[in-house]
Amino acid sequence: MSITDMKINDRWPAEDPSVLQLYSFPTPNGKKVSIALEEIGLPYEPHLVLLGDEHVRSPEFLSLSPNNKIPAIIDPDGPGGKPLGLFESGAILIYLAEKTGKLLPEGAGKHEAIKWLMWQMGGLGPMLGQLGFFYKFAGKDIEDPRPRDRFVGEAKRLLNVLNGALEGRDWVAGEYSIADIAIVPWVQALDFYGAKDVVGWDDFAHLQPYVDRFMERPAAQRGSNIPARPES
Repeated sequence: MSITDMKINDRWPAEDPSVLQLYSFPTPNGKKVSIALEEIGLPYEPHLVLLGDEHVRSPEFLSLSPNNKIPAIIDPDGPGGKPLGLFESGAILIYLAEKTGKLLPEGAGKHEAIKWLMWQMGGLGPMLGQLGFFYKFAGKDIEDPRPRDRFVGEAKRLLNVLNGALEGRDWVAGEYSIADIAIVPWVQALDFYGAKDVVGWDDFAHLQPYVDRFMERPAAQRGSNIPARPES
């Protein structure tokens, strides 16, 4: 089966089915994959998938990402030379790093990077996402303060963990890797949520320099808006 035979191609047709296809939106999870692709230099074609149900719950998108979440990819040159579809940003990052031999250190450093990637996937991302819901979005109207306080507290704890890991080093696993690409877009989400003050951002001395280092990278700058957000 080629990319053009896949159901998702009915709604998001590939202009060049010989290159990797990215289906995404520039949320923190979406930015991870576009930044990684820009860092690696692997040719790819981005497709904007809006976050409404008519897009992410469409039969075409569900055929590739049954969890109805972006990002997702199809690599036309997967294992054995056959197309490979993947969803889940962490799984995609590991796949791209292993496929190209980039963005993962060798030896013990590889496992250090994957450890921090898993920390982001299981902790930082979900907890900051819930913080955003209860601090900026619909949850802010709930009178009971306990849900918001719960996620403010978890955000502070996790940011403190990250701040400690960065003491004396530029990158969380020692060497720039997919771990940093996974972490920084979620840390930046605090700006979008307007939640820096409530988590005590200024108490974490190593975090702003870390974000600044990351955003000095041209690939991070480019990948932060791929696919481009629609103009409002």
